[in-house]
Amino acid sequence: MTLEEIKAAVDAGQTVHWANTGYVVHKDRLGQYLITYLPNGSCIGLTDQGGQRLNGREAEFFIARSEDGAENPGSQSGPDGQGRGVAPGGAGAFPLGR
Repeated sequence: MTLEEIKAAVDAGQTVHWANTGYVVHKDRLGQYLITYLPNGSCIGLTDQGGQRLNGREAEFFIARSEDGAENPGSQSGPDGQGRGVAPGGAGAFPLGR
């Protein structure tokens, strides 16, 4: 997904994941698009500081698939079926609330 497609999907209320379903893209109350790792609350910006380059490859972002109309939050597979546990370049991630 392109940066514009990701932002449009989030703005439309769709659930967008990065790499696997443990990572969710969302927009905060300041209008910033962030990627949050659900198990521990760590987050990183969707883009670099300039807002132009994604923190991840376009092919790694996907819209949540639903089974019988409900998401399957236990699944850890990305769009290519490969589960990933660590964010590439994850050194920039930090826990929320610290």
